Amino acid sequence: MRIQLLSIGFLCHLCTLISATALTYKLQPSERACFFSYADQKGLKLAFYFAVQSGGSFDVDYSVVGPNGKTIMDGTKERQGDFVFTAKEQGEYRFCFNNEMSTFAEKMVENESKNAQLPSKQGTSPEQTSALEESILKVSRDLSTINRNQKYFRTRENRNMSTVKSTEGRIFNFSVMESALMVAMAGLQVFIVRFFFQGARKGYV
Repeated sequence: MRIQLLSIGFLCHLCTLISATALTYKLQPSERACFFSYADQKGLKLAFYFAVQSGGSFDVDYSVVGPNGKTIMDGTKERQGDFVFTAKEQGEYRFCFNNEMSTFAEKMVENESKNAQLPSKQGTSPEQTSALEESILKVSRDLSTINRNQKYFRTRENRNMSTVKSTEGRIFNFSVMESALMVAMAGLQVFIVRFFFQGARKGYV
């Protein structure tokens, strides 16, 4: 019973140290959108994940800006990214996406910003961590790995579905154009045959 209470207490402590916000945002053409995460202390580990689910070439420009206005990292025409960095200053960090390169294509971007500090007892060294705590930490790491794999496969599924829908639309449009061309060719053939017969009748007269 004591071990169960200790496990529940440690898991609650783990949940209080890890906070995450995951959402999906529709980025309009030529739009720049920013999301914010607050670091309440220096040295805090910040995790940043994004993936373009649909739209255009599945790419977007991104940048991470610190509280002092300096750019921590950026990239252009990236499909997805998964980064972890250390907050050198306390304050609000901006995670921005830029779709100014697209003039008509809107993009669905899934992003997640996370404050993830490894749980540990204050005043204790890693060697003093009990076997139970090590097991809980291992479960937490495994769950994080499973979560990332699920995000990866979900992103691939959304992109493949978008490709399938785009291909289906192209096939439909091509079929309509082909049918219209066949009808036009049939009408043209009828017109030419009638023209030849009318000319032949005039020659006999």
